[in-house]
Amino acid sequence: QVQLVESGGGLVQAGGSLRLSCTASGRAFSTSSVGWFRQAPGKEREFVAAITAVKQKTFYGDSMRDRSIISRDNDNNAVDLQLDRLEPEDTAIYYCNRMTSIYVASSALDDWGQGTQVTVSS
Repeated sequence: QVQLVESGGGLVQAGGSLRLSCTASGRAFSTSSVGWFRQAPGKEREFVAAITAVKQKTFYGDSMRDRSIISRDNDNNAVDLQLDRLEPEDTAIYYCNRMTSIYVASSALDDWGQGTQVTVSS
């Protein structure tokens, strides 16, 4: 059983940065693609970025394509998401999840955790 835990969220002013981390238990994590998603109040869940396993190929959604970097931290069994130049519109709960295809947002497993709250003030 693989469990994913998101962390790193917080309150920042517009223009600030945050680094989110998705840590996992179980060896299956290192062999699975992992994606980051976000969901703001009253809005649908939105794909942000994803990364494959060994080759670490990345794919980004349109919303934060030029303001985010997804990467693997294999030493810590984690997938990180660096967020830069944050805007109030980025306020949301950010989730990570395993995916069967980094190009298909709906391929994420239907097992969502608590997420980590990102709040950006004006």
